[in-house]
Amino acid sequence: MITAKAPGKLYIAGEYAVVEPGYPAIVVAVDQFVTVSINRAQKHGTINSKQYEEVPIVWQRQGHQLVIDNRDNPFEYILSSIKYTEQLALEKKRALCLFDLRVNSQLDSPDGKKFGLGSSAAVTVATVTALAKFYQLNLSKEEIFKLAAISHFMVQNNGSFGDIAASVYGGWIAYQSPDREWLLKMLQEKNLTQVLKMTWPKLKIESLNCPANLKLLIGWSGNPASTPLLVDEISHAHVNKQQSYQDFLTASKQCLQKMVHGFKIGSTQLITQQIKKNRALLQKLAQFSGVLIETPKLAQLCEIAQKHNVAAKSSGAGGGDCGIALADNNTSQQNDLLADWQQNDIIPLNFNVYFSKS
Repeated sequence: MITAKAPGKLYIAGEYAVVEPGYPAIVVAVDQFVTVSINRAQKHGTINSKQYEEVPIVWQRQGHQLVIDNRDNPFEYILSSIKYTEQLALEKKRALCLFDLRVNSQLDSPDGKKFGLGSSAAVTVATVTALAKFYQLNLSKEEIFKLAAISHFMVQNNGSFGDIAASVYGGWIAYQSPDREWLLKMLQEKNLTQVLKMTWPKLKIESLNCPANLKLLIGWSGNPASTPLLVDEISHAHVNKQQSYQDFLTASKQCLQKMVHGFKIGSTQLITQQIKKNRALLQKLAQFSGVLIETPKLAQLCEIAQKHNVAAKSSGAGGGDCGIALADNNTSQQNDLLADWQQNDIIPLNFNVYFSKS
């Protein structure tokens, strides 16, 4: 049996701007995992997952036609990962064979609701990693990232791949997304082996050290959200409010550059200042786009944190899912904040930052 696991992620800052090539974000891996196991099979292969048996189907109407949106369906990412990893295996002259693939996920609540930890990215990374071992492809971390990004891109073409970077590299990451139009062009013109070896324009992945006196706290709103649909809504606002959107991008880049500098010099003050600034920028984005990013429950999460003198904001696309707070290593302050969240039906998630072992 071949087994591979990939951690979930949380965005710390830079959401929405990061989908534009070259605009930075900070993302962190958390110690909750998707595990993929592969066994050689004989007459037919299978794909099994206890958690994904009852994934809701999202659909829209285009005119009189019902169109299913599979971008929140984990099986779509698994199938895409198999397709592209096997394409690479063929390029490397490996013989394809049947297998049973089993998925086990910790990235959902006990009743099956998503926490918003990047399950689609983690299942993509875990599947690519397991299959690369199965076919003995000897891929580097950079190649696993690129192959997983391509597999993910072919299902959800509006993502940044930042969650994939967190799942591959672990820890705290400063991230900038590549030029997706260039990537699509290269995939049409070259084989996978060539595309994986190329330098991807604007892509940047850099590990950061978090100051020792800064603690990541995570609160779950209890309401799952669909990242692809929210990013779609923001992209419509981009077309209609071009100047406002450009101003948001410029301000987000300046904020994230300062925050990354704060990590590099170990300044908790600079980091937490920019967390507050990034929250304000997302609130402006929500205002001019008409997209609900900070739900009432996420706003309450942030306001409770502020009451305890802790910087907080929504994490990722918002619309539900999680919020994060960055607190000093003051155990009493942290305990009071977490208790306050709990009293207001915000569920503290006792997850830690996950650092890759190799």
